[in-house]
Amino acid sequence: MSDYAELNLDGNSYQLPIIEGTEHEKGLDISKLRASSGYITVDTGFKNTGSTKSSITFLDGEKGILRYRGYPIEQIAEKSSFLEVAYLLIYGQLPSQVELDQFMSSIKEEWLVHEDIKTILTGFPADAHPMGVLSSLVTAQTAFYPESLDPYRSVEKVNRTIIRLIAKMPTMVAWAYTRSKGRMSNYPNNELGYVENFLKMMFSTRAQEYEVDPIIKDAMDKIFILHADHEQNCSTSTVRIVGSSHASLYASIAAGVNALWGPLHGGANQKVIEMLNHIEENGGDVQKFIAKAKDPDDTFRLMGFGHRVYKNFDPRATILKKSADQIFEKLNIDDPMLEIAKHLEDVALEDEYFVKRKLYPNVDFYSGIIMKAIGIPIEMFPVMFSIGRLPGWIAQWKEMREHQEPIGRPRQIYVGATERDYVPLDKR
Repeated sequence: MSDYAELNLDGNSYQLPIIEGTEHEKGLDISKLRASSGYITVDTGFKNTGSTKSSITFLDGEKGILRYRGYPIEQIAEKSSFLEVAYLLIYGQLPSQVELDQFMSSIKEEWLVHEDIKTILTGFPADAHPMGVLSSLVTAQTAFYPESLDPYRSVEKVNRTIIRLIAKMPTMVAWAYTRSKGRMSNYPNNELGYVENFLKMMFSTRAQEYEVDPIIKDAMDKIFILHADHEQNCSTSTVRIVGSSHASLYASIAAGVNALWGPLHGGANQKVIEMLNHIEENGGDVQKFIAKAKDPDDTFRLMGFGHRVYKNFDPRATILKKSADQIFEKLNIDDPMLEIAKHLEDVALEDEYFVKRKLYPNVDFYSGIIMKAIGIPIEMFPVMFSIGRLPGWIAQWKEMREHQEPIGRPRQIYVGATERDYVPLDKR
């Protein structure tokens, strides 16, 4: 096989180098095409454009494969904690026990946030969307740590910013949540692990200390792990392109939060609960809505089934299904909406219409019903996603900076008016 492809344009021939990844993915290097030919490629939405070479995550949607740094997601989710996964993604290898202990110790040193954050929080309406609040609080960290704005900082100082962000994100999320509920903020507890501490800060009140059920802790740990990275999606690409301007890590991550906020990205599991609520409010007849979903002339769509990347099954959904089953069994939850969810799941896994089209429940379906079951309100769902995705965003930002990638600057094909003369205001 040749190591380049040949492109013939206007009587001229151009050689485009073929790039092959370690998992045998192939691409054409067009980085010099415009300079040599005057042509650019057009790929609306960048659906077929590789913006970078990365060693962080491998994804094969056709085969249902997801690997972090080469490790299958099934093994990672079963055997690792969220902080182990964060270390793996950011630093490229699984930590030893000593390295993990040091990592956790560094995080505990930093998970208190400045008290002035409370002042910032009081400036938001109590019902402000938590994603807007979180984005603002992350950006505000640049004011408390202005050294993060220096693009030429030492590796040690960059690492300190990384630790601070991982440490402070759950505290800021918990404070935003308790503020929305009109409750006092809870402080981190150094005796607890990362996920337990977060749940305690979220749900403990002055009247009652929240007891973290091991099954709930394990489910949240898995939700965070399974969302930790997912290749060059909308928010990850946003983090990289903002970071390519040498914006600080805080500014880049805040941009990722805003990208994730969009309902087509981070709002999918929220749409699942809204759909279940709609079915419940309209009588709870699952078969009726299954029929509507099958009807091509009906606007109703089942949310949380199928995936735009995974064309067979979502490997993350298989893992979360076990957690969902454990939570339903252990907590003995009596919620009509969750009963509807389980009924929909049974139908989708057995009905020929869904099986033939490979419309299996995806990770958003199970993460949505798990978070609903443990009491997280739906407006907080994309915030939970943000905590999980944070290590991946950081790893992608760090890789982009270490590779000294140039500032992102997509091209376009102009389709507007051609040159015309300016018309004075009094003659228009």
